[in-house]
Amino acid sequence: MTRLQGKIAIVTGASRPGGIGAAICRALANEGASLFFTHLYDYDKEINPNDADENWPDLFAGELRQLGVQAAHMKWDLSVPGSASDLLSEVRKAMGLPTILVNNAAYSVDADFRQLNESLIDAHCAVNIRGTFMLSAEFARMLEAEKKAQASPSVLGGRIINLTSGQGKGPMPGNLAYAATKGAISVFTESLAAELAPLHITVNAVDPGPTDSGWMSEEVKSALLPSFPMGRIGLPEDAARLIAFLASDEAQWITGQIIHSRGGF
Repeated sequence: MTRLQGKIAIVTGASRPGGIGAAICRALANEGASLFFTHLYDYDKEINPNDADENWPDLFAGELRQLGVQAAHMKWDLSVPGSASDLLSEVRKAMGLPTILVNNAAYSVDADFRQLNESLIDAHCAVNIRGTFMLSAEFARMLEAEKKAQASPSVLGGRIINLTSGQGKGPMPGNLAYAATKGAISVFTESLAAELAPLHITVNAVDPGPTDSGWMSEEVKSALLPSFPMGRIGLPEDAARLIAFLASDEAQWITGQIIHSRGGF
């Protein structure tokens, strides 16, 4: 299918071959979109040391180009002030005007009430809240300015798709800062959608549920499997297919939604 032919998409946090970010890039590329993806090896080598490879982004860009689309990437840290506008400038120089933004990058360190401290809270907020909020806002401002400059501004629209973690479906003990900051993204999604609807920019969020993206041990899989009525654990491709749909023109009437795509978990 080529529902996204000629579109340019930004996907943050595509750092590992088995991750959700990589699956999103593949799904969008298969629909014809060109990709600009970001990665942060320094974070991944601490969180996913067995799956982190500093050279993988170059290889992955080559894989995407074989699908007949443009692909570019850069190391990018959401927590750095001003990084949102810098990223958008790089994308425009490298590929042109992006109209799809997938906020997939996240910061997550397990911490219960005994371990929680100021630095952990600040680290989660800097990436999950400030980084996501500012990139979304800068992206919308960029499209608004482009819309005003066009001769036929009504044609231009956009898509913002955020990733959440099901924090609204139940408690997440042992992961307090992550759950709280992901909850903030859900609230932000709903309110931003109302603001951007007049610009024909849709804003939605996807909760993929527990996903086998490389972090699950066999013990974890065995413990989770009985809670999946469909008889299997979620895969990165499950979330990617939904996100590709939300990025398409077919989803132009869907906005402000938190979609729990978790196989009945």
